[in-house]
Amino acid sequence: MKQEYASIKDHYKFTEEDTKILLKLKPQMQELADEFIDGFYDHIWGFGKTAQFLKNKKIIEHHRVKIKEWFVNLFCGEYNLSYFTYLYKIGEIHVKIGLPTHYVNSAFSFVRVFILKNIEDTFVEKQQHIREIRAVEKIIDMNLDALTSSYREEELGRFLSMSKFEKSVLSNLKKFNSYVNFFLAGALVLVAFFAIGLFVYDIYLLFFTDIGIEKGVLTVLGSLLVLWAAVELIHEQINHLQGKGFAIGAFIMLAMAALIRKVLIYSLSADKANDLLIVGAVIVGLAVAYWLVGIKNKTTEQP
Repeated sequence: MKQEYASIKDHYKFTEEDTKILLKLKPQMQELADEFIDGFYDHIWGFGKTAQFLKNKKIIEHHRVKIKEWFVNLFCGEYNLSYFTYLYKIGEIHVKIGLPTHYVNSAFSFVRVFILKNIEDTFVEKQQHIREIRAVEKIIDMNLDALTSSYREEELGRFLSMSKFEKSVLSNLKKFNSYVNFFLAGALVLVAFFAIGLFVYDIYLLFFTDIGIEKGVLTVLGSLLVLWAAVELIHEQINHLQGKGFAIGAFIMLAMAALIRKVLIYSLSADKANDLLIVGAVIVGLAVAYWLVGIKNKTTEQP
């Protein structure tokens, strides 16, 4: 980054005119600095996990000062090696504390909207306003590029630090993992077909044998529940293949569906009371596990 700051400006076509425009906006943005930092904090506290990184009042106060300083420096008019080194160090701190890139990108979205809204409210001449928008967009994108480059360099550094054997093992493991995931998807489709067969068989028993209407209906309902759980599991596996998290909750749901089917059948038999209690206890345990997984997923998915 330190050697490439000039090329970054070239790639974004950042000109001297852009520098002058941003410098001219500096007084206006300095007046808005307090309003900006209040809005910025309202935005980042909505992430849900911000308190993990801003743990006490002292850290928060220091962070507020630094963010305000960074905001004003967007319009400093001196976009040289020192400026980009300063951004690079900020990015290194983000990597060091484990701040997700999603948080960085979302925060920059707020910054962009805040600045553009305020210059929109105060512009006089249309062409000059367009030039202001372009200059602001460029400096924000350049800042985001510089900050996130630390994440890219860390990932690249980890990979390059591996030996040839380690890289080969990692590559083969990724391929094997892909094959296993597709095999699992195929197996789930097979399970769904078996569940359909079970459902059809239970329909046959209900209409063409003396199984009894009550037991037959409950058995059919249980098979339908298993089929529904299998279809839901296939849906979650498709999401996993598309890059989303592993759906452990779907597997728990399938196990619960199979056990509920047993409960529906056992409930009609007096000599199955002990088995019914055991299965019921297992279902309660699975329900608690499913609830805990759901809470964890909600916490993780909060922006």
